Amino acid sequence: MDEIIEMFKGGTVLGENLSEVTYFTCIKMLSESLGKLSLKFYQDTDEGVKRAKSNQVAQRLKIRPNPYMTPSTFWATVEFNKNQYGNAYVWTRWHKGNLQDLWILPPNSVQILIDNAGIFGKSNAMYYLYEDPETNKKYKFNHKEILHFKTGTSRDGITGLSVQQILASTVEGNKSSQSFMNHLYKSGLTAKAALEYTGDLNKEAKKKLVKGFEEFSSGSENAGKIIPVPLGMKLTPLDIKLTDSQFFELKKYSSLQIAAAFGIKPNHINDYEKSSYSNSEMQNLSFYVDTLLFILKQYEEEISYKLLSDDEQKKGYYFKFNVNSILRADVKTQMESLAAGVNNGIYLINEARSYIDLPKVEGGDKPIVNGNYIPLKQVGNQYNKKKGGD
Repeated sequence: MDEIIEMFKGGTVLGENLSEVTYFTCIKMLSESLGKLSLKFYQDTDEGVKRAKSNQVAQRLKIRPNPYMTPSTFWATVEFNKNQYGNAYVWTRWHKGNLQDLWILPPNSVQILIDNAGIFGKSNAMYYLYEDPETNKKYKFNHKEILHFKTGTSRDGITGLSVQQILASTVEGNKSSQSFMNHLYKSGLTAKAALEYTGDLNKEAKKKLVKGFEEFSSGSENAGKIIPVPLGMKLTPLDIKLTDSQFFELKKYSSLQIAAAFGIKPNHINDYEKSSYSNSEMQNLSFYVDTLLFILKQYEEEISYKLLSDDEQKKGYYFKFNVNSILRADVKTQMESLAAGVNNGIYLINEARSYIDLPKVEGGDKPIVNGNYIPLKQVGNQYNKKKGGD
């Protein structure tokens, strides 16, 4: 275990783009969305889909992927790496057929090798090469040992491209605009000023004069204070407003472009210009369908394929994220939906109760329907019976 910890302690260097607030907000949104979903174990049988009895792999994923990470932290970190670097790699450590733990590899330290010459054995096999950034020691992993999650944008279907690679100029532009704003706040002026004076001043005298004015005008502590101007001099602000150059409109447009690249809706970055809290349920549904559905499907396919044996896959076992926490509506709508499901025989009573974290009740595992319902073939029979009785 000590060797494994030493192997990964090099960590990952965060990119400077995280300082751009829209970029950071989008990555945070996606990471936390994945982290709050629980991973369930199912089996697809002839009688339909049912919750499968937990095996050793399912227990590992449910309780603790490794000794130092909860499942929420683990999957949130994986999703962060995927979006920040385009790819996320997880080493699955096995011993005698049992999954011991899962370790997140720093993406910048992983290379993908295609052995087209069959040097390592099988021709055209794919391997993952991890290089420890501190010791420079290299580790080779078979493709089945690595869970590889990539963004939806890829040139070859093997490695993904990050948003910061695709929108480099847009992200950099937003960072520059924020740096410009920070400089304005720091200087205490919204624009430059022209200093008029008579006579000649050498270079050093000019610097000293300008420095004196800056000491009185810069910083929040000098906001609103009077600037003393020596006799014979005149300080004229160059009143160029940010609104005149549509600075904020352009910055907002760039922010929306970055959010759109991540699949994030404007309301998720606090832009409620065309939305409101009243339609939050539909917004959550849209976020799930338009953004999360593809991401979750990729995770589920990779996890099920590489962590379950061929025999288990043939028997219909698979992993699936529970999205109820995202799609959960307000209490009134939720109760009406569950009641309709139970009354129409879609949900069992205990299934509906488990959905809202209530315990099972006796007799709740039998389907029930409204007694007024009859098969379509029997519609009108009651009238025929009355007619025959007359």
